[in-house]
Amino acid sequence: MRKLLAVMLTALLCVTGCSSKDSAADPLSAWNDAPAKKSITEFVERVTTADTSDFVAPQDRIAVFDNDGTLWAEAPLPFQAAFVIDELRRRAPQEPALAADPMVQAALKGDVAALLAGDRHEGLLRVLALTHAGMTTEEFNQRVTDWMATARHPRFGEPYDQLTYEPQQQLLNYLRDKGFRTFIVSGGGADFMRVFSQRVYGIPPEQVVGSTGTTKYELRDGKPVLVKSMDYVFVDDKAGKPSGIHEFVGHRPILAVGNSDGDQAMLEYTTIDNPRPSLGVLIHHTDADREYAYDANPPSSGKLVTALQAAEPNSWTVVDMKNDWKTVFAQ
Repeated sequence: MRKLLAVMLTALLCVTGCSSKDSAADPLSAWNDAPAKKSITEFVERVTTADTSDFVAPQDRIAVFDNDGTLWAEAPLPFQAAFVIDELRRRAPQEPALAADPMVQAALKGDVAALLAGDRHEGLLRVLALTHAGMTTEEFNQRVTDWMATARHPRFGEPYDQLTYEPQQQLLNYLRDKGFRTFIVSGGGADFMRVFSQRVYGIPPEQVVGSTGTTKYELRDGKPVLVKSMDYVFVDDKAGKPSGIHEFVGHRPILAVGNSDGDQAMLEYTTIDNPRPSLGVLIHHTDADREYAYDANPPSSGKLVTALQAAEPNSWTVVDMKNDWKTVFAQ
């Protein structure tokens, strides 16, 4: 019996030990061994291998990631939009003037198309102004924190911050292990993402670039506060993304990852005529069973047409979610 137990224990240790070694040996274990994974790892190895022509010094290893649809899901609507709609549902019954606003009514009906219409998404900006303006930054942070703790995704039934992509989480860690600094550059609200970026992605708030409104300094009860305002809004989407990178990062990236036409300018800025080696990556949502499948006709945001057409001539890597990812959501 003792001999049998010893054999079984040895076999168990071998299995668990081999599994750990495999995981350690492959930092992108949630990715299938396919061309997309190979293009990423080969690029990273090229730019981090010293004494070669493609070597990029650590201070210039900047990787930028879109958030919605790139690091976490964005369907059936962007998660910040879900937060705003829940805020409206909470406040509208007690605030008749708020409930009477046409854009608020559109939001409460789930008419995301009305909110996102136009290059600057004027309807969404209107709703953001109505719900966010006048809050202190601390009050806003607390509202987002409370919502994250209680809200659930309508399809998956999970907290929204549990719907990040495991392959992308691994990619972030892999890049940081290779001396990259990782930034979020997203059309979403910077203040919204900064609440959870460190905890969820390991990205500190100062490395989050997003759409922003102005803040106003005040003394309230003798204490300094910043009050959110929508007097001026910077929209960090489409052509705004390269501007945001220039203003808030100060370095041209060598790696950009996105999933929609809204990210095309960011990938162009990263890869076209860059004096350093560079790579653009597009996440193509093709997995209706494990997540969603869309490109030209997304559920709300995330349209992917022109960027997909630009991928081949610009040598961008297109990640087919169904075929390139072993797993989708982080466990």
